[in-house]
Amino acid sequence: MAEVLEVNEQNFDSEIAKAGKPALVDFWAPWCGPCRMMHPVIEGVATDVGDKAVIGRCNVDENQGLAQRFGVTAIPTMIVFKDGEQSSTMIGVTSAEDIKKKLDIA
Repeated sequence: MAEVLEVNEQNFDSEIAKAGKPALVDFWAPWCGPCRMMHPVIEGVATDVGDKAVIGRCNVDENQGLAQRFGVTAIPTMIVFKDGEQSSTMIGVTSAEDIKKKLDIA
């Protein structure tokens, strides 16, 4: 079972930007109800995609620099990165199917 990586300002470049495979980062905060609703969805996606993609979670309260770097103004925001570049963005509660389509790892 793949685990959801805790992404922060210190490990973003090594774990996400240079991952060598698609990556998803869920920008969230503990006080955000919809964010908490997304936790089991994100964990399910991580299990489903296994080692084909990196799935991470970034607490915006603790990593405001990353949120600013990627223009996160609402949460939950999920950003897909491919080859280290921002590929697509999903804002709000999103289905696992939609997330996996954006990762495009069939």
